[in-house]
Amino acid sequence: MKNAIVSLLAVLFGLIAGALLMAVTGSNPVAGYTYLFEGGLKSIERIGNTLATATPLIFTGLSVAFAFRTGLFNIGASGQMLFGGFCATFVGLTLDLPKAILVPVVIVVGFVAGALWAFLPGLLKAKFNVHEVVSTIMLNWTAYWVVYNVVPAYLKGSYETESRPLPPNAQLRMGWLSDLFGGSYINLGIFLGVLAVIAIAFIIDRTTLGYEMKAVGFNRHAAEFAGMAVDRNIVLAMVISGGLAGLGGVAQYMGNAINIQIGHLPTQGFDGIAVALLGANNPYGVLLAAIFFGLLYSGRGYMNAMVGIPPEISDTIIAIIIYFAATSILIERLISRLLRKRREKRDANAESGRA
Repeated sequence: MKNAIVSLLAVLFGLIAGALLMAVTGSNPVAGYTYLFEGGLKSIERIGNTLATATPLIFTGLSVAFAFRTGLFNIGASGQMLFGGFCATFVGLTLDLPKAILVPVVIVVGFVAGALWAFLPGLLKAKFNVHEVVSTIMLNWTAYWVVYNVVPAYLKGSYETESRPLPPNAQLRMGWLSDLFGGSYINLGIFLGVLAVIAIAFIIDRTTLGYEMKAVGFNRHAAEFAGMAVDRNIVLAMVISGGLAGLGGVAQYMGNAINIQIGHLPTQGFDGIAVALLGANNPYGVLLAAIFFGLLYSGRGYMNAMVGIPPEISDTIIAIIIYFAATSILIERLISRLLRKRREKRDANAESGRA
């Protein structure tokens, strides 16, 4: 409950700060927020697009949150997402199979590719205590340059900067689902994301494996003294985290898009850190935080078109929310202080009543 209150307060403070910023720049905050939320929720099509935008954030947020819960800081979700999406795209463009077979294959390939990209940082952490922040940042750019060189050489589409479009049997998009949401680009990734949330919540809180990985994250030496396989759990935690980010790449490049472009790291990998913070590293909190961020991203263009408020205002709101979520300890202390004063006042009233 305390984590939920802290997250809600972070969102509230971010929205208040955004309103002040709109007012300072001469815009109407009420109109701005009205069109911002209408842009993501006004129609069934916009709701579908909001959910589609949120889908990669669910996976990258889960990736970062799972690593956090096991004592690791996976800042390489962007590279793992890119490499997972790239390998899935390569398979989707290479194999000619029915959709019912090819889609599960590319999903598995994306997960395995992301997991492999996180395996090396996990191994370096376990065996040589190399900090995962350093190794995952380096692998982000390794993935960037691998994709940058391989796509034009083997998968080039109409332009040098993008791959060939995926055939329909390799895409996560389904006609019936798109029609259900008014022609939006929502796809099977959203269902996969919800299943991933349930699975990670179960692993973390209901299994021996999850308990051991959390124990290793809390105190590596105590876990080793208790007979747990410390090195194995560190590597496995990074592998699962990377696999989740790889699924984010599948959702982005085979669901929201139909090809992969070179020249940039996917921002959803870094945004996953913000989603994990706002979701308090809880899988269900991550799901809600990802949808909220998807709403902000989907609605900012409409806000700009209707009232001329720059879309960067939305980015500023997100940044402020991240700031308050990251400084949650201060909010927790404030809540604890208010609760303590309230309790002391109640006790004092009770004492005076007895007197």
